[in-house]
Amino acid sequence: MSKEEVRTGRAPEAIGPYSQGVRAGDLVFASGQIPIDPATGKAVQGGVAAETRQVLQNLKAVLEEAGSGLDHVLKTTVYLTDLAAFGEMNRVYGEFFTRPYPARATVGVSELPKGVGVEIDAIAVLVK
Repeated sequence: MSKEEVRTGRAPEAIGPYSQGVRAGDLVFASGQIPIDPATGKAVQGGVAAETRQVLQNLKAVLEEAGSGLDHVLKTTVYLTDLAAFGEMNRVYGEFFTRPYPARATVGVSELPKGVGVEIDAIAVLVK
């Protein structure tokens, strides 16, 4: 099975030797997105709710570029630097996904790139 890089200007550029996403067969693997506004290149301000909203908009852009979308996400992993902010993240997360919700893991981490508080990656299927 071959793999194909997914790139979009509607999400932040990769900041290292990785792809924004990779398409392989019927699956899309979206790299972890952090709350960087692709128009400014700067992290959004306003707490975990604002960060989660930007992260999910970035993730949506990568998935759509690949031929998928948030409605086709099978699994996400959420990384939070403060698990006390779980409820705030979860509230915004619920605005972007509908039933059946993707499977999800949430992990507390000591820090994330650029000093942000949330990162989310995803695995999705391609739209047929």
